[in-house]
Amino acid sequence: MELAVWLTYLGVIAALILFPGPVALLCMHHGLRHGRRRALATVVGGALASLALMALSSLGLGAILATSETAFLVLKALGAAYLIYLGIQAWRAPAEPMTTTDTEEAAPGGTRSPWRLFTKGFTVGISNPKDLLFFGALFPNFIDLGQPQWSQFAILALTWLAVDLATMTTYASVGSTVSRWFGTPRRVRLFNRTTGGLFMVAGGALANSHR
Repeated sequence: MELAVWLTYLGVIAALILFPGPVALLCMHHGLRHGRRRALATVVGGALASLALMALSSLGLGAILATSETAFLVLKALGAAYLIYLGIQAWRAPAEPMTTTDTEEAAPGGTRSPWRLFTKGFTVGISNPKDLLFFGALFPNFIDLGQPQWSQFAILALTWLAVDLATMTTYASVGSTVSRWFGTPRRVRLFNRTTGGLFMVAGGALANSHR
């Protein structure tokens, strides 16, 4: 892959990833509520979801969604329902002062366990069928059909992964940094309802979206 092509791709995806979406909102939410170190599990979950969507798109699932209205609608409904469910959870969360110290203990199955945070990050990341169509439309613009395609795909995917991890880690760090402002029940309640509302809006937007 030529350097000029790679740099163009890097600029395009940096602009796309920096724009906050549901995964960025979740990373910031977990960073603020559970601390930066624990929120890294959310970041990794979202990044692996992106890799999975890239792989599925390369295998042709994106093309199937592009031609099957039923498959697209079913996956879109599931993704929207999950985002709305997260919104309801956040809205109804207890108005307890934020705890972001990395030394807190967390039960393996508790809400702060890395596995639970990873699962949420992965589920939010993989629940949008439009991303499959997006990767299917994006990558062909940067792949030279006259060269080995899998090596080019690997470069594009790893570049996305690096930018995605760096950006979502930044969102989680921002959330952890501002947690000091949420030391009273009133502010925590405002935070819960704001993030809950944003998740529900994202779910509604996905439900009403078109291919």
